[in-house]
Amino acid sequence: MSATKHEQILEYIESLEIGSKISVRQVAKHMGVSEGTAYRAIKEAETRGIASTIERVGTVRIEKQQKKNIERLTYAEVVNIVDGTVLGGANGLHKTLQKFVIGAMKVDAMVKYIDPDSLLIVGNRDQVHRIALEQGAAVLITGGFDASDEVKTLANRMELPIISSSYDTFTVASLINRAIYDRLIKKEIVMVEDILHNKPEPDVILPHQTVKQWHELVEKTGHARFPVVDSGMRVLGVVTSKDVSGQADDVLIEKIMTKNPITVTPKTSVASTAHKMIWEGIELLPVVDGRKLVGVVSRQDVIKGLQYIQKQPHTGDTIKDLILRHFREERNDDKSVTLVGEVTPQMTNSLGGVLSGVLMTLISEAGKLAIRRSKNADLSVENVTVFFMKPIQIDAQIEVRAEVIDLGRKFGKADIEIVHEGERMAKALLSAQVLDR
Repeated sequence: MSATKHEQILEYIESLEIGSKISVRQVAKHMGVSEGTAYRAIKEAETRGIASTIERVGTVRIEKQQKKNIERLTYAEVVNIVDGTVLGGANGLHKTLQKFVIGAMKVDAMVKYIDPDSLLIVGNRDQVHRIALEQGAAVLITGGFDASDEVKTLANRMELPIISSSYDTFTVASLINRAIYDRLIKKEIVMVEDILHNKPEPDVILPHQTVKQWHELVEKTGHARFPVVDSGMRVLGVVTSKDVSGQADDVLIEKIMTKNPITVTPKTSVASTAHKMIWEGIELLPVVDGRKLVGVVSRQDVIKGLQYIQKQPHTGDTIKDLILRHFREERNDDKSVTLVGEVTPQMTNSLGGVLSGVLMTLISEAGKLAIRRSKNADLSVENVTVFFMKPIQIDAQIEVRAEVIDLGRKFGKADIEIVHEGERMAKALLSAQVLDR
């Protein structure tokens, strides 16, 4: 089976030099496809992190960042974060900045802090703009000011972006800092690509091969589940011992395989993958980039990944961390747990009431803690049923009580209620799948 037009366009985009401009019209003409097909492929390239679209500049081919450098930003991303305008040096938008410097000091002092691949955030100071570019740094001008023609020419020659933003210096620095902080949190989340690291090439079988050849592959590898791929390594199906059972040796794999199998991508989180495997009762998932096979993950791989997550120190706080920071755990007995804490302003809406999402987080965490107390295992929440939820106001002291009411080898159920001053404010039932370690 030959590659689809969509895949061919993506391969073409990936073959372009870093920094190249990409337009719908140009791609459509070069590949002989409609502009709609070209547009969809370009959007997919952005999703894959090999292209970025900047307002008033267009789409640029950028270098795909590795996970270890995820906390770094490209200048193209900075433009979008600060709602900026590119005044010059557009050919350098794909470059990555190592740090940013706020230029609120005298020129002589500032020069010490300006390094190549850094971003200087400064106001309307023409001399400073020029010096920064000469030092190999890009420039972000705050307050919506323009740059001189001389500086723009220098930026174009050095291929270092000079960006203008209408925000003030503090706001710009805060926005960039927040973007980096968000990426630090993302860096902690274990993705499928992390558990694929250092794994050998997956064993595969072709659709025209036979059941006899499947048995030979089982004998050779010790595995019993294989992705079925075509000559271009595109996934067509999955074949397991269940599919093969009772079949004659000369039966073709394409006749008995499970077609259109559930797949994940390298950017799927391990937690999401675990839920899919449990929910669908799957022992092995093909990992695809587009439709092309890049690996496989088993339940054992996923469980190891979940255990790895729990051992990692956190460098950034998620919303869940911010909520739970204000609650302490009180143990009641082996089957119940209580979270005690206060409703802070960050947990409320504009009317001073607790956000329903905050209450759902507390309900889920208390339920999981109670089940984990009874059965020391990794969990995947399957369902939360909320029977009622009354308004709870700011500064209220609340208790979230969770009790295990049913526990099996593969599942657990917990009854949860939220209490304020003796009054029941919410009641819910949580069920979770248990992952054996």
